[in-house]
Amino acid sequence: MTNENEIENNEEQQIIETFDEEGNKVSFELLDIVSVEDVEYALLLPIDNSIALEEREVLVMRMKKEGDDFSFEVIEDDDEFNRIAQYIEEIESEIED
Repeated sequence: MTNENEIENNEEQQIIETFDEEGNKVSFELLDIVSVEDVEYALLLPIDNSIALEEREVLVMRMKKEGDDFSFEVIEDDDEFNRIAQYIEEIESEIED
């Protein structure tokens, strides 16, 4: 879980620090939040200086707000993931037009 206070706002990027399943601290850049069918999803780019920026993969995770905290859940359902991916592709094609 990530406390709202751990989402750092600055003009260039929003950094989210959270913990993985093994208790390791991981940092992500929050690229965007999209809402599909009343569910919010975070587009997250791992911050890992050992991997070239162009080789990093954007993660799409379901967001849940619990009080003052957010949790990020892996999308395990293929149909749900495909709906989100299609939505993101539609947004990208609209931007390019």
